[in-house]
Amino acid sequence: MIDIRTVPSTASTNADMLALAAAGAGEGLWLRAVEQTAGRGRQGRAWVSPPGNLYASNLVRLRPGDPNPATLAMVAAVALDEVLRAYGATPTIKWPNDLLIEGAKLTGILLERSGDAVVVGIGVNLAHSPEGLGRAVTSVAAQGLGAPDPELFLRDLAEAFARWLAVWRSGLEPVRRRWLERAHPPGTALSVRLPDQAAIDGLFDGLFDGLDADGALRLRLASGEVQVIHAGDVFLI
Repeated sequence: MIDIRTVPSTASTNADMLALAAAGAGEGLWLRAVEQTAGRGRQGRAWVSPPGNLYASNLVRLRPGDPNPATLAMVAAVALDEVLRAYGATPTIKWPNDLLIEGAKLTGILLERSGDAVVVGIGVNLAHSPEGLGRAVTSVAAQGLGAPDPELFLRDLAEAFARWLAVWRSGLEPVRRRWLERAHPPGTALSVRLPDQAAIDGLFDGLFDGLDADGALRLRLASGEVQVIHAGDVFLI
C-alpha cells in the first residue's frame, strides 16, 4: 500500500527513511520534503535542495527470491522515465542512476540499504536546477514544460514505481528491457571511473554495449574486450 508523507524541511529524506525503517515502517512508505538542508547524492556528494523540486525517499522491504537489490535503481529509472514522459519530457537513462535531457542531468537516484530495508532516494529538478556544479544540469521547467507540482508528481511516481516493483519481483528481464529502450543507444562513447581506484588504473573509455543479465554495464574497450562494470561513475564523451 502506498503511503505518502510530506514534511516542510529535513536534512535528508533518505536518512529519515532509514530511521523509519529501523523503527519497523513497512514497504510502500514515501517521505517527501519541501526542502532538504543536507541532501545527499551518490558517494556522499551534496544534493542542492531548494523548494520547488522533488526530494523523496521510498522504502522497499526485500523478500526471498527478489532480484539483486542494486537493480532497484533500474526500477526507479524506468518509473521516472514513464512519469516524465507523461509530463512531456523526453529523458534518456544513463547507468547507473541518472536521467538526462540532451546530456544535462535532470534526476538522481540514491539507494541505501540496512538489513532487508532498501531506501530509494529520488531527486528531480522540476522547477529549477543548481548552478556552478561544473556539469550540465536542467529542469522540467527549463524544457518549456512548466514546473509540475511536486506533490502531484510524486503521486504519479509512487504509482508507477509500485507497478514496476511488481514487475521486478517477477523477474529482472522486463525491467532491463525497458531500461535499454530508454537508454542512450549501443555504441555511445562513455568514460567510466571505478570507485576507490587510482585515477589511471580505475578509468576506462569505451563504447556502451548494453547491460548484462544482472544489470551491470557492459563497456566495449578499444581492444574489443568487454569490461563489465558493477559500480562506478559514468560520463558521456
